[in-house]
Amino acid sequence: MTTADQPVRAPRRDATENRAALIEAAKTVLQQDPDASLETIASAAGLSRRAVYGHFPSRDDLVRELVTAGAARIAAAMPTTSDLGVLPPASRLAVIAVALWSEVSHVRSMARIAVRSPFAESVAEVFAPLRAQVREACALGIAEGSMRDDVDPATLGRLVEGACITVLDEATRSGTTDEAGRRMVVLSALGTAGIDWRTALLSEPVAPVSPTTTTTTPEARA
Repeated sequence: MTTADQPVRAPRRDATENRAALIEAAKTVLQQDPDASLETIASAAGLSRRAVYGHFPSRDDLVRELVTAGAARIAAAMPTTSDLGVLPPASRLAVIAVALWSEVSHVRSMARIAVRSPFAESVAEVFAPLRAQVREACALGIAEGSMRDDVDPATLGRLVEGACITVLDEATRSGTTDEAGRRMVVLSALGTAGIDWRTALLSEPVAPVSPTTTTTTPEARA
């Protein structure tokens, strides 16, 4: 039998379990201490640092896999285009902001890691469809005159994204409650888009959305 004919050997069971243990340990440890060392993560998983290198060449590689998988989970929980299509532009941004907050509020430290270098680029690729939804909402808002028009939709979308990240930073630093953080992210996102905060309050969804449920807002009912 030639080398090409030989069957591919499946990973040993203990190797698969060790990899899973590392990822789970990283979730827990990094949420408590975003600067935790590879040795600390390995210890929490019951493994040596040397064993870690059998699965991940570096700490960054381990964290990148973790945050990319988390981003994919969050992206899957976001409202769909059909969910958003029935809503006015401001309500679209509000629904997206609340859905994001609902997914990251309980893992704030990990979320902060994910949106910064050297992991931001990998996470951005996962969130590309969501960013497109934000740009579309901004484009519609600019076109109908409900959002600021001093910048183009792509720029406005990035500014809205930056506002949401700032809320995440502040909420993590100050220990903001889930409810307060939820309202803060809506007001910050819509305020950045040029919408008065009182009007923005009317666009706040009454409850977090799910991928299968369209949230009706006071603005949408008006």
